[in-house]
Amino acid sequence: MFQKSALVVALGLSLAVQATTLTRDNGAPVGDNQNSITAGANGSVLLQDVHLIQKLQRFARERIPERVVHARGTGAHGEFVATDDLSDLTIAAPFADQGKKTPVFVRFSTVIHGNHSPETLRDPRGFAVKFYSEQGNWDLVGNNLPVFFIRDAIKFPDMVHSLKPSPVDNMQDPNRVFDFMSHEPGSTQMLTFVYSDLGTPASYREMDGFGVHAYKFINAEGQVHYVKFNWKSQQGVKSLDADQVTKTQGMDFNHLTRDLYQNINAGNHPKWDLYVQVITPEQLDDFPFNPLDATKTWPDVKERKVGTLTLNRMPDNFFEETEQSAFAPANLIPGIEPSEDRLLQGRIFSYSDTQLYRLGANHSQLPINRAKVVVDNHNQDGAMNFGNSKSNVNYEPSRIEPKTVMTAARAVETKLDGTVLQKAISKQDNFSQAGALYRSFSKQQQANLISNLSGDLGQVKDAVTKHKMLAHFYKADSDYGTRLTKAVNGDLKQVQQIALSL
Repeated sequence: MFQKSALVVALGLSLAVQATTLTRDNGAPVGDNQNSITAGANGSVLLQDVHLIQKLQRFARERIPERVVHARGTGAHGEFVATDDLSDLTIAAPFADQGKKTPVFVRFSTVIHGNHSPETLRDPRGFAVKFYSEQGNWDLVGNNLPVFFIRDAIKFPDMVHSLKPSPVDNMQDPNRVFDFMSHEPGSTQMLTFVYSDLGTPASYREMDGFGVHAYKFINAEGQVHYVKFNWKSQQGVKSLDADQVTKTQGMDFNHLTRDLYQNINAGNHPKWDLYVQVITPEQLDDFPFNPLDATKTWPDVKERKVGTLTLNRMPDNFFEETEQSAFAPANLIPGIEPSEDRLLQGRIFSYSDTQLYRLGANHSQLPINRAKVVVDNHNQDGAMNFGNSKSNVNYEPSRIEPKTVMTAARAVETKLDGTVLQKAISKQDNFSQAGALYRSFSKQQQANLISNLSGDLGQVKDAVTKHKMLAHFYKADSDYGTRLTKAVNGDLKQVQQIALSL
């Protein structure tokens, strides 16, 4: 039987719905729906996690042919020029020499809303960059905000489902959003970002970008460093407040695409500087939080400028280039590897799987996705294959047509310890960075945040959910939580009581 939690009893509230057992598609009960199976507390996610894989596979196949997330996008061509020699950190080609030029294709997007939705809607914005290097294509797939809602890929389908329209009435509902987020205290910082004016950019040119996740740099000696990638707009950052959003939507709900293309075509080519933050493996335990947690930034780690991105040409055809462009964090090159970030580990699988489903097995042969170097492997056949393979040898090894491998491209050796487990990470520190973010805002930015957030949170009917969310924001900063509680007519004493237990 479903029992009331101590929190519900303490608040004098009741739950009317009985819980049912969560199962996989074959009917087998789920043992843990919050944490992926990992090789030790800080190890990689294991492929044997059937529940994780099934969730991601099913999630990726929910739409035909529109992307489930990042459906509305705007693309542009350009180039990346390295401004620093990073050979001390990585053998990755785009950073090999100062002045090195690498062609790129960038796709900006909205995350939650559909293909024909207004670009004025509040949403994180995708910031995906495809580098066409001589080592192959490298995709740096990020957002305009430095963190994310969740830290484990096993929660990604659930998170998106809560943000998407209801499966019953096809309308978005704050009750569903905050019902989920109230169980994810790590989302507090991302919600603070999204409900600030940064959630409604004035233009794609005037927003920053972030790789969000930690990756690994590997140099010629095999040394490993953990790294975060941050794009900074040379145009500055400009957002719209709620009144400006309403005005803009009435005038032009394509304002982001229109602004980007008008400026590119006028020769006003937008630029972003790329900065990296670097730490050693030995420094991973020096933080009060887990630095591989995608809900966290690295606030005290120095940034190093490594290059500049310039967008100088719009696509010739929207569908052939922007719509068919396929980005995946799995598209890596020698010198760059994924970290043990649990969300990134899931994205490594799910994004590639999504593109296989959406565009087919041979989507990498499309001109917009094709590497600038010769692709030579033994993948064959499948729909729309035009690889023009003429060899009788479609296997390896072979003495008839031997092929070599690049030993430097081998996976770096990473020491593992512990046991296979399914357990949340330690050192979560869910609230302190959200509080620091709130305090970094100006008084007007804070007021706009409270107004934006209370507009949705005030619609939540369930008192437990509403007060749990208020406690998250109160735990981040007492002024933040107090003002928000007042704005939605919450009970501050209840909020403070819940916050004590967090």
